[in-house]
This record gives sequence, structure tokens and C-alpha cells, in this order.
Amino acid sequence: MSQYQQAQGGERVASKPFDKTRSARDAIAQLRDGMTLGIGGWGPRRKPMSLVREILRSPLKDLTVVSYGGPDVGMLCAAGKVKKLIFAFVTMDAIPLEPYYRKARESGAIEIEEYDEGMFEWGLRAAGMRMSFLPTRCGLATDVLAKNPRLKTIASPYADGEVYVAMPALNLDAALIHVNESDRLGNTLVRGHDVFFDHLFARASAHTIVSTEVLHDRLAVDADTARQNPFERYLVQSVVHAPGGAHPTYLGPNYGWDMEHLKKYNASASEENGWQKYVEEFISGGEEAYLAKVGGAERISKLKLPVF
Repeated sequence: MSQYQQAQGGERVASKPFDKTRSARDAIAQLRDGMTLGIGGWGPRRKPMSLVREILRSPLKDLTVVSYGGPDVGMLCAAGKVKKLIFAFVTMDAIPLEPYYRKARESGAIEIEEYDEGMFEWGLRAAGMRMSFLPTRCGLATDVLAKNPRLKTIASPYADGEVYVAMPALNLDAALIHVNESDRLGNTLVRGHDVFFDHLFARASAHTIVSTEVLHDRLAVDADTARQNPFERYLVQSVVHAPGGAHPTYLGPNYGWDMEHLKKYNASASEENGWQKYVEEFISGGEEAYLAKVGGAERISKLKLPVF
């Protein structure tokens, strides 16, 4: 795209670069009921929680959520936003089973489509490659095949004749991803030691919303930092500046998880009207109020990274 536009009288003047920045409310307002929504990160890592909280404040409903799940899945289930969940696990690690997901699963409140972790990754890769499926050995000789009637096997057309699982593509209408840094054009930097899967969600999706800790006008990417740019900017439609946006999950190397908050959230699932109380205390007032409630940016920045 040209950096210049024609002014009246024929003079060529510099135009502004394509600015993809939006408020969280405006970005989430682009989503529609019934969409298939992918959520990046995994478990209690790198979750785009500020965007999830904005969905909780919105009227969105009947979502099919695709996620290596953590509290993102639990909160959306608790709020009645989820019609169907496509997943490999839903956990907060130190708290093994996400409590509100467990309630939804045990009560039959949601439809489920469960995959082995490797199969789930292969489904995202297939979608990103615009393939209808990819063959994999993952899931063979397990109950994943017995419990999921959608799955089929396929024989190799070559002399070996090996039989594989034909993992279907997990095509997404939209994806939410939280990154360490972004610019207004949608270039991103994803740092840390466990930066898995986000690029797969971006490529599997027709519409990607990125939230970011640090927002630049334009990133200057050299050979070293290019390794931290896992997906192309053309895949990004919206950029939301959201410092602390992964809280209470962790975002290496910026901050660790907030185990005190996660324990409080977990305990609320056992309390009478616990979800409603959590929403009133932490969600309803908006993101600025949320950050103040959890101790502010300074406290979040001092949360220690977990060691595995």
C-alpha cells in the first residue's frame, strides 16, 4: 500500500500508516453471537484475560470456544457464554481442574469436543494451512476415537499402508491473543520460554484481536527480535493496549501468575452465589477498576514467575 495519497491540486502528501488500535470494547463489538472463538495461551499462561473480561461485560452468547483452557474457559462457562467447548484440557496447573469448567461439564450445560493435546495442535495447523484435515498418529488406540464420533481414520496411499487419525481442521471465526509488545500496524513480539500455540490460533482464524502489554507506534525488528515475531501483521485486525492484560495468568518475562487471586477465584465456585460475587467485585466495574482491585500495575509487575 502506498504511503502517499493524492491531495487536492495534485500534491502528494504522506498518509498515516494503517492504525489497527481499538479499545477493548470496540474490538469485542466486532464479534457476533454463535461464533467459533479461539483463545490463545494455554492453561494459566499468556491468556488474553482483559479481552475475556470484556466478553463477560458484553451481550455475546452461544459461542463455540476453542482453547487449551484455563480460567478463560471457566469464566466464559460460568457466565453462560459457551454453547460448545473444543479443547484438549482446562486447568490452572497448581489448581489442577478449573472449577467453573468442572461445574459446566458435570451439569451438562455445554457441548464438548475433546482431543488429545497433539491432535488439537494438528487441528489448528490444518486450519492455518487451509487443509480440511491432517493425518496424525496421536489418538490411535485411545478412547479419544471412541468418544468422538467426528473423528475418522485414513490409510496411507503409499506402500506402507499405515492408518492415521484424520484430524479435522479447527477453523476459527475469530481469535484472541495476548502478546508482550505490538505496534499499531499489528506487528507483535512474543517473549518468554513457553510461547506455544499463539501463532497457530492467528493462522487458523479469519479475524484476530491482539491485546498487548506495550504499544509502539512502529516496531523496529532486527534479526534477533524477528524470532519473537511469530505471525504476520496481515493476520491481525485489531490491537488493544492492555497492560496487565494476562492477569491473573502469567506472561513471561513481564510477570508471574497471581496465585492468591486464582485461589480466591477457585474458592468462589464453592460459595453460594460465588460467581455473581466475583463478577460484582472484579468484572462489572470495567478494566481500570479491575486492575485497581488486584493491586495495580506495580503489584502485577512484581508477581514472581513460576518455576517448573
